Amino acid sequence: MRPPPLARSTLDRAAHLRTDAGWLAGAWPTARVVVVDTVGGGTTLVRDAPEPRLVLLSADRAPAAEPSDRLFLGVDSDGVAVFAVDAPLPGVPDTRAVTLRNIGHLLDDRDTGLFTAALALANWHVSHRYSAVTGQPTRVSQGGWSRVDPDGVQNWPRTDPAVITLVHDGAAGPDGRCLLGHAGEWRAPGVRRFSCLAGFVEAGESAEAAVVREVREEVGVTVGQIVYVGSQAWPFPASLMLAFTAYADPEQPVRVDPTEIAEARWFNRREVVAAMAGQRVDLDGGDALRLPMSVSIAAYLIRQWADEAPE
Repeated sequence: MRPPPLARSTLDRAAHLRTDAGWLAGAWPTARVVVVDTVGGGTTLVRDAPEPRLVLLSADRAPAAEPSDRLFLGVDSDGVAVFAVDAPLPGVPDTRAVTLRNIGHLLDDRDTGLFTAALALANWHVSHRYSAVTGQPTRVSQGGWSRVDPDGVQNWPRTDPAVITLVHDGAAGPDGRCLLGHAGEWRAPGVRRFSCLAGFVEAGESAEAAVVREVREEVGVTVGQIVYVGSQAWPFPASLMLAFTAYADPEQPVRVDPTEIAEARWFNRREVVAAMAGQRVDLDGGDALRLPMSVSIAAYLIRQWADEAPE
């Protein structure tokens, strides 16, 4: 089974080299550099030739960066070091600026892994310039994989676990149903986007317990038969999405929490397959159904359910 879109990578992260300042300095002149502009919305450059590929610059063509601003991502398959730099995108002919949301699922495994790691690491540095323990300013260390304050207190990149669940009725065939939710901010003229139910794992809570709690909180439905499917990074800015399926009896009443969900309803597999194929599926009020963006693990879950009838 193909992994979720942002769970793909071929890069050797070479963690043992992060503390070797001499090696990092020596690797920079011949390195490949991914430029990510966090101020500009987390964009990078791609070239379409014919499929989109990341633009990796040589060190001498990349934006000027102090050693502390060079984020070491790892070593490419040919042994060349790869760094990320958070800076305005340079002008490079025949390229365009893109975000991970709109391009991640179209890149190959190597470029997807590079862009995902670069964005996640750059976002963390933007939001952790001060120590949460001491409040003092921090500086970059370990090739970008740590920040340290003047007293030597270290901080490492954080990842916030979140669960996302495709709730289904267990039925095979075109009449099998899944429960999807719509948040008010997902609306565009003439369409309403429905997606899987999701939420952050709370302190002291297991992922499976978070599935049960989040579904109950958001739509008032009790679930069981929870099955882990997979995970992917979601660096907007720092989540790890843990994907599950869960069974629920569709006879249970759906009661949405209006602070989280504007609407929730059951869709049959026939409707979901049609929407995935770009066909119009009518909703009440004259709107059409829209499913999650292809780069999301929600789309991955829905596609897996649509293609393979649950046991």
